Amino acid sequence: MPELPEVEAARRAVTRVARGRRIVRVWCANDPIVFGGVSADRFRRALQGRRVMTIRRRGKHLWFELDRRPWPSFHFGMTGGFHSPAEGTVRLVSSGERRTPGWPPRFAKLRLVFDDGGELVLADARRLGRIRLRHDPAHEPPIGRLGFDALLELPPPGRFVEMVRARGAPVKALLLDQSFAAGVGNWIADEVLYQAHIDPRRRARSLSEAEARRLRSKIRSVIATSVRHLNDSDRYPRTWLFHHRWGKRAFATTALGERIRYDTIGGRTTAWAPAVQH
Repeated sequence: MPELPEVEAARRAVTRVARGRRIVRVWCANDPIVFGGVSADRFRRALQGRRVMTIRRRGKHLWFELDRRPWPSFHFGMTGGFHSPAEGTVRLVSSGERRTPGWPPRFAKLRLVFDDGGELVLADARRLGRIRLRHDPAHEPPIGRLGFDALLELPPPGRFVEMVRARGAPVKALLLDQSFAAGVGNWIADEVLYQAHIDPRRRARSLSEAEARRLRSKIRSVIATSVRHLNDSDRYPRTWLFHHRWGKRAFATTALGERIRYDTIGGRTTAWAPAVQH
């Protein structure tokens, strides 16, 4: 599942292609699952001829603000992503491939052509993403039901401590709850808890004020670092758990030699280091 840094990288790439441009041609797949029951004709009419004013993001969702409503919003699911020849046809969001041979990409669901000749295609092999029309995406479901954006809207320390200590769920499950922190996914939650030295199984209400403040600090630093490096994991600090957490390998250790344990918490595989997470 794409996490906040990937979707933010997609927003920036899409902004370079689409912002300020008029959509002169729209092609939509006839796919009622991906388009949430909206017909291809209706979606095409809503976008054709409209100018893209800006591209917004909240958590793992994107939407275009056009010069007339309704506006399209996008959630990429497991394999969805935007592609553009101007961006080298490079994968912008998790899709399983770094490059797409040929144009347009396989499994295209939406193709936009702009007045300067630029193009964007949203492709989704597994059809788990969703493309919706909304008059006010930020305040309508599903985006309107999200919690604070973990990059842009992190609450002040005092308020964050109150929010965490009011919850009874395991702290790992709390971080994955998009109605709490929009954009935090599985590997980010594991990284944050590892760096904060917090056992992912602990109930959120059991955290001390110092621990909750440390949790907030690590949410901010992990996500900011990933976004700054444009989600290029090769540039992440070598001490991060990220580089050693994958595959549930027997006897896996961190860069510092701490044994990695795997548990299922909040319905997700959780990698953590009991030696330093308490």
